[in-house]
Amino acid sequence: MAMKRSGGGPTVTRQAAKFLGVSVLSGVVLAGLALPGIGAFGLAAKGSVEGFDEIPANLKTPPLSQRTTILDAQGGEIAKVYSRDRTVVPLNEISPYMQKAIVAIEDSRYYEHGAVDLKGVLRALNKNAQSGGVSEGASTLTQQYVKNVFIEEAGDDPDKVAVATQQTLGRKVKELKYAIQVEKELGKDRILNNYLNITFFGQQAYGVEAASQRYFSKHAKDLTLGESALLAGIVQSPSRYDPVMAPKEATKRRNTVLQRMAELKNVTPAEAAAEQAKPLSLKVSRPKSGCITAVDGAGFFCDYVRETFLQDPVFGKTKEARAKRWNEGGMTIRTTLDPQTQKSVQKSITDHVYQSDPVATAVSIVEPGTGKVLGMGQSRPYGFGENQTQINLSADHAMGGSNYGFQVGSTFKPILAAAALEEGTSPNKTYSSPYSMPYPSEVETCGKPWKNGGGETVNNENRSERGPYGMKEATAKSVNTYFIQMIEDIGICPVTKMADKLGVKPADGSKLQQVPSIALGTSGMSPLTMASAYAAFANRGTYCTPVIVESATGPDGKALRVPKTKCSRAMSEQTADTVNTLLQGVIEDGTGKEAGLSGRDSAGKTGTTDERKAAWFVGYTPNMAGAVWVGGPGSKKVEMENITIGGVYHDKVYGADTPGPIWRDAMAGALDGKDAPTFGTVKVSDSERDAGGDKGDKRTPNRPAKPGNKPGANKPGAGKPGKPATNKPRSATDGDQPDPAQPNGILPGIIGGPDER
Repeated sequence: MAMKRSGGGPTVTRQAAKFLGVSVLSGVVLAGLALPGIGAFGLAAKGSVEGFDEIPANLKTPPLSQRTTILDAQGGEIAKVYSRDRTVVPLNEISPYMQKAIVAIEDSRYYEHGAVDLKGVLRALNKNAQSGGVSEGASTLTQQYVKNVFIEEAGDDPDKVAVATQQTLGRKVKELKYAIQVEKELGKDRILNNYLNITFFGQQAYGVEAASQRYFSKHAKDLTLGESALLAGIVQSPSRYDPVMAPKEATKRRNTVLQRMAELKNVTPAEAAAEQAKPLSLKVSRPKSGCITAVDGAGFFCDYVRETFLQDPVFGKTKEARAKRWNEGGMTIRTTLDPQTQKSVQKSITDHVYQSDPVATAVSIVEPGTGKVLGMGQSRPYGFGENQTQINLSADHAMGGSNYGFQVGSTFKPILAAAALEEGTSPNKTYSSPYSMPYPSEVETCGKPWKNGGGETVNNENRSERGPYGMKEATAKSVNTYFIQMIEDIGICPVTKMADKLGVKPADGSKLQQVPSIALGTSGMSPLTMASAYAAFANRGTYCTPVIVESATGPDGKALRVPKTKCSRAMSEQTADTVNTLLQGVIEDGTGKEAGLSGRDSAGKTGTTDERKAAWFVGYTPNMAGAVWVGGPGSKKVEMENITIGGVYHDKVYGADTPGPIWRDAMAGALDGKDAPTFGTVKVSDSERDAGGDKGDKRTPNRPAKPGNKPGANKPGAGKPGKPATNKPRSATDGDQPDPAQPNGILPGIIGGPDER
């Protein structure tokens, strides 16, 4: 009577016997089933034994995950990134010693049997029966390769890995069926090659090339006899025989492999003995993976490449598909990073702000007309230690940046000026611009009018700053009340629409609020956003979305699709030229004197926020635009008064005295040796009276039609205005944590004026 398990079914031995019988009847020559002990011999009988003929005939082999190499615009390496450190190499680039060593210790009859080895199975069953446990397995190299394919397909999912490695008859049956297919389709040499490329050698090294580099800092084709024996021995238990962590065990295992090679006449006994007497002689190369290893401070640029790949649909329709493709790796990604610009950015950062300072700085530089990100850096490096961070201070939250970005202060004023000019406001427009004034009682928005129900006021930086002022002088001196009167005049809707055309949006992904205080930069933005917006002024009114990837190839060398910049006209050339004129005045005669470049046209704007929690300089030349932010990098904001930054003491930090020089030095080095084109400018008087008009605080009675798609430096597209924002008040943000909400979304006291040096 057949023995029964407690559940009433046949024993494991019966299952195995039935399977063997079915397989033989099916005409399958079982040259060895890799069952490391059956029943009392050690194999747990969990999982069903699927009918042999019901198993699919084709083994789906996933692409082997490999390193991805990220390059700069000139082909220099920025970093290598991988989920698994592997470099696939052909068999002729693997040392013959290595090939013989792995066969000798793992499957010495590999070239004599088929997919399975009957002698090996019988030998293992007999030995395991004698020992009462599992002292020997019988999987062939082909079966081990199939098992590794299952593991590779499981990726980093622990549940899938557990299924791929579980000791059940069901898995062994599938392993056998696929092994037979693989032997038939690939042949011995190709299976051996695949096995050596897929198997794990410990120390994060997958495949023999990565293992050779890790332990000996050489290519797999150059491995010696002793080195090959060591690597072959690791495969059975990468942790037990780890030559770095357990050199004695690794040496014993290496010598066992050498002895086996001598027994099989792969080498002479004398050759084996000579190698056994030698020390391991490791030359370990530590793993260097990820953006933390990037050169010239480009760790966050590298991380932005990864975020772009994971989020842009051009790399895959779903988030899961993009993540899978990224983890498979094997790509070469050429980026827009200009090495000269990046070196200059990093040098300027380290010259002006120390890593250990209580505040940090972030710098982004883009190319007008192309959207290419040429440089990106920050004073807190990419890492996990003290005064390091994984937050990209140059980017929006969705791309790895801070939760809320950083209030931009007066650097938002040129966007308001551009909107006013597009609405027909004269560049010579004069407003009374008192030192202090209430916020307007009512301002038009894209929806219901905004009303000042809290009696909030706005003032300039110091009492001597009072109008009347024209647009040029008000911009140069960053007069708050001038721009509040301007937004009262034109309304909020044209401003938010202009911001939308320039890609200016809060770093947390929300919409700009329909409140007049946006004129003073109360919303939190990222440096990359601001640099890209100002690049449109340099590009005579055409905005181009930022791009960071030039080209990419897959493991097969074939080109992959990559994201392209999208350029659209945000304003007329006349408006852009007028803004250029205004912002040149900031550097020549206004708050940005310390940021001026010698020998080339430059323009820009300073910005300092309430309580000096953030300071900015955003500026540009005709061929580069850059943004610099300085402030507290974490959730706790730093009030930058009586503070030392980069070894320099400041009683009060302004946009011009710290961000300005950082911008100047970064841009000067980036532009060294490059052409110095000039801006298109217009004549702007200090007031309407000087221009021949009436001085006063009059509203513009007639608005001209919106400008069409007038050709500019780039072929313009159709810029679509954003949807109207709600009139719901929103608290302004200053980085990772929102500040307490102010009445009606107003933040009083955004700094401007002559002392915003």
